[in-house]
Amino acid sequence: MVCFRLAPVPGSGLLLLCLVLGAVSSYALELNLTDSENATCLYAKWQMNFTIRYETTDKHNKTVTISDLGPATYSGSSCGDDQNGPKIAVQFGSGFSWIVNFTEEKSFYSIDSISFSYNTNDNTTFPDAKEKGVFTVSDHVAFRVPLNDIFRCNSLLTLGKNDVVQHYWDVHVQAFVQNGTVSTKEFLCDKDKTLTTVLPIVPTTVPSPTTTPSPKEKPEVGSYSVVNSNGTCLLATMGLQLNITHDKVASVININPNTTNFTGSCHPQTALLRLSSSSIKYLDFVFAVKNENRFYLKEVNVSMYLVNGSVFSIANNNLSYWDAPLGSSYMCNKEQTVSVSGAFQINTFDLRVQPFNVMEGKYSTAQDCSADDDNFLVPIAVGAALAGVLILVLLAYFIGLKRHHAGYEQF
Repeated sequence: MVCFRLAPVPGSGLLLLCLVLGAVSSYALELNLTDSENATCLYAKWQMNFTIRYETTDKHNKTVTISDLGPATYSGSSCGDDQNGPKIAVQFGSGFSWIVNFTEEKSFYSIDSISFSYNTNDNTTFPDAKEKGVFTVSDHVAFRVPLNDIFRCNSLLTLGKNDVVQHYWDVHVQAFVQNGTVSTKEFLCDKDKTLTTVLPIVPTTVPSPTTTPSPKEKPEVGSYSVVNSNGTCLLATMGLQLNITHDKVASVININPNTTNFTGSCHPQTALLRLSSSSIKYLDFVFAVKNENRFYLKEVNVSMYLVNGSVFSIANNNLSYWDAPLGSSYMCNKEQTVSVSGAFQINTFDLRVQPFNVMEGKYSTAQDCSADDDNFLVPIAVGAALAGVLILVLLAYFIGLKRHHAGYEQF
């Protein structure tokens, strides 16, 4: 945990910010804003990232994801006064800024508006942007929260406007803190209410060791891609079904591609595809190059919310699936299972992936998983032939032995 203590700002008090950098390439902040009497007036803790689409000089659309925000400053954050409500202001990177404004109305306060600004003059992030300058998107949010309640939303919240998509999760915030003490009474967002109120039915009789999940229909196939400065660098098409065992309760979840967000990154030796949704914080597929001429699925990481509100997290960086030559794609139309752990497996349907050497945004020639099956046909055929020969030899032996005994009986 890295803590920042800023000098007092007139009218806003002493600002204490603690920046927690997690292992999932996200931006986690914890803010305790105090007034002139050193009493807490605003508390916030959250994680966020941003996806920006822009037009390039060659008239193509390119997407970048800002998830590692690096060192930040917090100039302009304020407890508020008689004319203005509290405000959180964060500046990071080269020309990025993020501002949240709060208002009060009778017995409620509101998370009123969120603004995000980015600067396409930053040639590191936007090297080929057609339009240069500072662009701002503002969203009127209007989350109304009872005074003296802390707003909580562990689920993924998404704001999309113009060419910017903002993702937030693990949000805890209370403006207009009463008597300097952050409330323990939570006001949940709608998504968290669904997660915490729809509980599984647990039998009151003697429980079985493990509940067998009811079968689910085949999941819908989704198309996912990752874009970097050179264009599309990763392609994936697949239907995904998650098999989870948690606290001896098994469940099957089909991923809906229509409500799933995707980001990622591409590097010479590794590539990442990250999926997320209202219940999935992240589902990472990490690909790697081996022997300089093949790729494979090396790692899967997942963190998601279950129906009882608990968090399920699993990681395995020692996998070996979806092996194919570099410059080609891997394809398997039949159902396959990626066993991440004893408690987590992924069933794939109509799978096709290419994490490296994508040309013109299209799949290259595919290596079909049926080729793996063909590799087993030869030993199976040889074994079957040997077994057949052995049976014939045994039959001939017994037939000959029987005739031999019959010859003795004639004397």
